[in-house]
Amino acid sequence: MDKGLFTDLLAWLTQAGLGGTSEADILSGFCERCVAAGIAAIDRAAVFVDTLHPVNEGRLVRWGLPPGEAAVIEYGRTDPDALAAAGFDPRDAETLERWQHSVFYHMLQTGDTFARYRLKTATRDEWSSLPDWATAGMTDYIAMITRFAAAGVIGELDCVYSAWATSATDGFSEDEIGALQRIVPSLALAIKSVALVRMTGTLLETYLGRGAGQRVLSGRIVRGIAEQIPAAVWFSDLQGFTRITDTTPEQVIPLLNDYFDAIVSAIHEHGGDVVKLIGDGTLAIFTAQDRAQACSEALSSAIAARRNVAELNRRREVEGKPVTDIYIGLHVGEVFYGNVGSRERLDFTVIGPAVNEASRIAAMCRSVDQPVLVSAGFAGVGDIGRRLVSVGRYALRGVSHPQELFTLDPGELTDRTDSRSSDA
Repeated sequence: MDKGLFTDLLAWLTQAGLGGTSEADILSGFCERCVAAGIAAIDRAAVFVDTLHPVNEGRLVRWGLPPGEAAVIEYGRTDPDALAAAGFDPRDAETLERWQHSVFYHMLQTGDTFARYRLKTATRDEWSSLPDWATAGMTDYIAMITRFAAAGVIGELDCVYSAWATSATDGFSEDEIGALQRIVPSLALAIKSVALVRMTGTLLETYLGRGAGQRVLSGRIVRGIAEQIPAAVWFSDLQGFTRITDTTPEQVIPLLNDYFDAIVSAIHEHGGDVVKLIGDGTLAIFTAQDRAQACSEALSSAIAARRNVAELNRRREVEGKPVTDIYIGLHVGEVFYGNVGSRERLDFTVIGPAVNEASRIAAMCRSVDQPVLVSAGFAGVGDIGRRLVSVGRYALRGVSHPQELFTLDPGELTDRTDSRSSDA
């Protein structure tokens, strides 16, 4: 092994971690340099790390695969309690079964950080993952767990798992194994650095919203600093949510998850940014440079959300689950977008009269018996009015003068949105 090349590899890993190189490129560069430097005759490798994510448990990166095979895989929950909480039966979870029969799961139970298996007939079927490596022509397999100190643990991000294999007839030499054991911790540090940056972005976008998350990451975190922007404002909530909460409380969380999936996906599909989820309510903004485009996208999003909810209700009715409907209020105006709160607890949100009015318009849906209501200001933008019909003038709580409100022209909805009036 060339010691100079070994030193060069360490320097490259440091720069890759500092520079935010992707995990796939880090692993690829590491393996190629190991082979070129004579550090280890690696033919296949895999690195994975758990993370802090609301849906996925972590990310697996593979190297040395045939063309067409996925190099990066997001994997789901492997914890039985987490699977059960998400509504899955852990006994039927293929991912869970494979994980519990893996080399790494066994190592976690024993506390080991290193394992080696010669991929002979007698050992290749000992663990769930080994047959895949043996079938690919590998003769020797090494598994390592590089643990973090307790102070460096965030969520499930407590170590980096790595697997290394060679097709050499005699497998890895002792020198190669020793070299990998010395240098893999540096690889793990680079992977951890990149994973933390990605995790931070994911969490901020998940809990603050896409736009707010990006603003916080860019450094706009000073208390009291708010940006005044024009926006189409969306406020929605669910019909009869209090009744459902009172009568079937055990259904509340799964129900909210289902309906938020239907609503938020429609908002994101049309370029909106969900700023806040408030109980059963959703606050979102559409901020296209052209106000007419922002209002058009908001209205199209409302139509898509209604259709999504109708389809969801059909599925839930078949499953015997409670169903509900959505009320949507749309308005347009200037909003303040930024940090509000105390020194210890800030909220990145939107505030202003336009937000309040959108909320009041949504609340009027019950009285007017319309699923979607929009303000006169919204209806007067561009040619939006051709997609709407007036429902009259109404007094809105907290608004000084009665407002003319509009709803969707029936021709805008080609599918029936009230799934409770089924054709069956």
